[in-house]
Amino acid sequence: MLTATCHCGAVRVQVPRRPERLTDCNCSICRRYAGLWAYYLDSEVSLIGPGATDEYSWGTRELRFIRCAQCGCIMQWRGVEIAADTRTGINARNFEPAELVGVEVRRFDGADTWEFIG
Repeated sequence: MLTATCHCGAVRVQVPRRPERLTDCNCSICRRYAGLWAYYLDSEVSLIGPGATDEYSWGTRELRFIRCAQCGCIMQWRGVEIAADTRTGINARNFEPAELVGVEVRRFDGADTWEFIG
């Protein structure tokens, strides 16, 4: 089990295992948030401190970005519609760095081509 925490500690996200890989996306929101995404099924993720969160959604409103309402750390993105097999992204920058040593980081061009570029 891994736990990601926001800066102030009000919000934690628990996942069952280390991610197999991480995604560094350059779309307009990910580059501003500096997110480094680890993907899990939504059913595998536990958000602790949900009363301490705030959400942001834009454009087609298919995704919700969940952040700590106190310190502002981006913790997770979730789909607006959730099913058992729905994928969610956890901001891996909130894990302790030692927990991610050796995990492959893939760059994704979410700004233009929607293809992996490295």
